Amino acid sequence: MAKKRTRRRAGALKRKLKRIFTNPFTYVGIVVVISICAATYIVYLTEADGRTDSGIVGWFDTIWHTIVAVSAAYFDYYVKSVPGRMASLVLLLFGMIVFSFITGKITSGFMNLLMKGNKGLKKLRNMKGHFILCGWRPGFDKILEAVMKSNPDISSDMIILVNEAPSEQIEQLRSQLQFKDVNYVSGDFADAAVLKRASIATAERALVISDRSKKRSEIEVDSQTVLAVLAMKNENPSLYISAEIIDKKFDEHLQLAHCDEILLTQEYENGLLATASSGMGYSNVIKSLIGDDAESGIIIDDIPAVYVGKTYRELLNHVSASDGEVLVGLLLNTNRMSAAKKGESQSAAEDCVYNKPLLTPDDDYVIPKYAKSILICANH
Repeated sequence: MAKKRTRRRAGALKRKLKRIFTNPFTYVGIVVVISICAATYIVYLTEADGRTDSGIVGWFDTIWHTIVAVSAAYFDYYVKSVPGRMASLVLLLFGMIVFSFITGKITSGFMNLLMKGNKGLKKLRNMKGHFILCGWRPGFDKILEAVMKSNPDISSDMIILVNEAPSEQIEQLRSQLQFKDVNYVSGDFADAAVLKRASIATAERALVISDRSKKRSEIEVDSQTVLAVLAMKNENPSLYISAEIIDKKFDEHLQLAHCDEILLTQEYENGLLATASSGMGYSNVIKSLIGDDAESGIIIDDIPAVYVGKTYRELLNHVSASDGEVLVGLLLNTNRMSAAKKGESQSAAEDCVYNKPLLTPDDDYVIPKYAKSILICANH
């Protein structure tokens, strides 16, 4: 084992040396160093120890003369001899070359960092409790605007977009004032390496929308969504994920992946169109219930701890005293771990559904633990 380790180290060192000596800049650097050393030596031979009245005495003054000429591009000593002047000119020229090279490298490094940030190739650091929005499709700016309105607790700099949309579209989006601080990571959001660049391990919530950034079939789009949810839960099991799918048959796969909320938008659209066809104004009612912000329409709120274990009627009386709020039901099993334990201990699948809504329960229904209230708030 020790011999193998030594051979591997020797091989790695050999490869590094090969890369160094096949790089043309290595030879340029060697020429520059040799030229500076030779010019310094010429200045010493022609100017030092009283050979001229330049003021250079010994090696210390000679080296100081070289350092000033190379780094500051001027002469601290006035050399008198022709060879000394020629050697000093060489020092000055090489100093300008070295200074330009270093300045160019620093500028190139900053530009590279800026370009990586704009193109979503940079790893985002020091992000915690942020919101990740995966996917892209036409009208994405409206989706992002709605997300920001519905989540007033999340500032724009705490939102990370992860998708494969063209960089021009992202730049156009971020040119809008309300989206200028939004972060961006470019890549396939089903890839764990891309998600790590978005600091998935410290994120709090994620929304995966059906991605239309590339030409894919509906099955491929839904498959990518399922893979993304699996990758996210693997990196951050406590992450709250809402995912959109097109085909209902992928619903079961997302449930197995422990997706917290599953959105069947096509089914919702079909249902909305069907209700609108009745001519009863259902679509307007639904639009009003959804609300334009986090303060109106249907609201999910915590139930005061004192009402856990009490009847629904008691909670209803408590909410009725509030201005502009109407209690319409309960959201049960809002703790995923609790719902999973129920599933193991009870045979009735309906009793252990995660985030199960229960509308207008009986007055004597006892409010269980991990339940939340479903309210309709006024949007005057």
